[in-house]
Amino acid sequence: MDMIEIDGSAGGGQLLRTALSLSLCTGIGFTMQQIRAKRSRPGLMRQHLTAVNAAARIGNACMHGAALGATTLRFEPGAVLPGDYAFATGSAGSAMLVLQTLLPPLWRCDAPSRLRLEGGTHNPLAPSADFIADAYLPALKRIGIDASIELERPGFFPAGGGLLHAAVNPAATLQRAEFIERGALQSIEAVALMSGLSSSIGQRELQTLAARFALPATALHLRQVRPSIGPGNALLLRVRHEHHAETFTGHGERGVSSEKVAERLADEADIYLRSDACVDEHLSDQLLLPVALAGGGSFTVPAISDHLRSNARLIEKFLPVDIDWMQTGTGAWKVAIAG
Repeated sequence: MDMIEIDGSAGGGQLLRTALSLSLCTGIGFTMQQIRAKRSRPGLMRQHLTAVNAAARIGNACMHGAALGATTLRFEPGAVLPGDYAFATGSAGSAMLVLQTLLPPLWRCDAPSRLRLEGGTHNPLAPSADFIADAYLPALKRIGIDASIELERPGFFPAGGGLLHAAVNPAATLQRAEFIERGALQSIEAVALMSGLSSSIGQRELQTLAARFALPATALHLRQVRPSIGPGNALLLRVRHEHHAETFTGHGERGVSSEKVAERLADEADIYLRSDACVDEHLSDQLLLPVALAGGGSFTVPAISDHLRSNARLIEKFLPVDIDWMQTGTGAWKVAIAG
């Protein structure tokens, strides 16, 4: 079996998830050392370990070093089998990151699969379930990937307890897609998702966003999660253009005012709206792999993140593609993947 040596210190958990997905898609094994070495808590955390174990299960893989805190992992893939699977992080660790690890090998199967995922669905430093449903999966659909999710129960940090169902259909052929122009702005909506907290917190967040983006009352939505498993607050801003949609997610924090949470989110969305880019920085990190698996494509993004740089170099180790970028306009870079 072909094996690749990977320096895990060049990035965080995303490098590991990309390596797992590509290993199952290509049949190439890997050894990763210094996993998350530059993080405050190096090595495999619970959500990373769940992704490793889940990838090994669907792909009948052999692995060595899969343990909490491990900084070295050897992964030897087998045959990926479609089916019904259930995985739980056992904490508020992101179930969405586990989902993103499993999607590519499962859509390459010849039969549908269903996933039952438990854990966090709205976590800081991870894509939210709403982002996956509103931005990521619609973008994948343009490449020819048919997958969907159903959020049964949100899970917030630190309690977790979220429950999500996903369906993945076979994608025999992927098509090259270009995400260059987002088109005219069609709508902006804001949602404050609350669990075990006063509605006044969400109302203040929504009013701050309404003032920043001149939103009418009909574009503001407050939702209380019942029953509440634990306290939590996610603030969502859904931005829809003619050819593309993005969802930005903020998270309430102890000691941080509602207004500050909303202003941070507004600033993030503003960077995107003031640019000429089609795809937001966060989605660009996650689009890179499916576009590369499709054999090529391109997208514009406001900035080239460290995540994108390290992910691009790793993808090139597994796939016969070249990934490059160049600045093209006001706050916009074009990322090109050529097969």
